[in-house]
Amino acid sequence: MNKTQDEGQALASEIINMAGAEVTGDVTIVLAPPFIHLSHVGKLVEAAGNIFLGAQNCNEHASGAYTGEVSAAMLSSVGAGYVILGHSERREYFNETNAQLAGKVDIALENGLTPIFCCGESLEIRENGDYVGFVCQQIRESLFHLSADDFSKLVIAYEPIWAIGTGRTATSDQAQEMHAALRNFIASQYDQNVADGLSILYGGSAKPDNAPELFACADVDGGLIGGASLKSRDFVDIVKSF
Repeated sequence: MNKTQDEGQALASEIINMAGAEVTGDVTIVLAPPFIHLSHVGKLVEAAGNIFLGAQNCNEHASGAYTGEVSAAMLSSVGAGYVILGHSERREYFNETNAQLAGKVDIALENGLTPIFCCGESLEIRENGDYVGFVCQQIRESLFHLSADDFSKLVIAYEPIWAIGTGRTATSDQAQEMHAALRNFIASQYDQNVADGLSILYGGSAKPDNAPELFACADVDGGLIGGASLKSRDFVDIVKSF
C-alpha cells in the first residue's frame, strides 16, 4: 500500500524504461501495483514486451454486494494477466484461509489470470521444525483440487515470513531446501513434468546484493519483490541478476 497516483506512475515509468534498456535474456517481469494504478500501469506495459500487469488480490466471488472488494473479471478487464493470492500479509491481517484461497484461485483461472500463490511459515513454525509440512499443507488445501492442466498455469511464491522484517536472514541453502521440498511435494501429487515446469519464486527480502546467490539456486526460479520494488534502481538490478 504505497505510492499516490502520480508517484506510482512515475515509479512504473522508471522501471519500464530502465528494464527496456538494461535487461536482456528470457526474464519475465510482472508489476503488481495497488488497484488504483492498474489502468495507468497497464497502458505503460502494453508496449514493453517482457513486462506484464498483475494485481495484489482479488475476491473469491464473481460479483455482488461485497463493498470494497475487486473481482477477477474486473482485473482482467483492465489488462491484468496475473494476480497475487494468499500473500502473508493477507493471511495475517485479513485472516484469509486455505479454503478461501482455493476459491480465489479457481475464479482467477476462470478469468484467464495467472495466480501467483503465496505460501510460507512464521518464525514460531520455523523454530518448531515442521515448516515443510506446514507449507505443504497450505498448498494441498488450496491447490490440490486442481487438474494437472490448471495447476500448470500457476506460479508459486514461497515467503519465509520469519526472515521478513525480523532481523533474521534466510540463506540461499534454506531457500533451496524449501523450494526443492515444495517441488518434490507437487511431483508426488501430479508428476515430475508438472513440478519441473512450475515457477517457484522466492519472497524473502531479496535485494540487489543477495539476489544473484538466491537466484543461482537450482529450484529458485524468480523473486516476489516487496520493499526493493519501491526503488527503481534496486528493482531493476535484482531483475538483472538473472
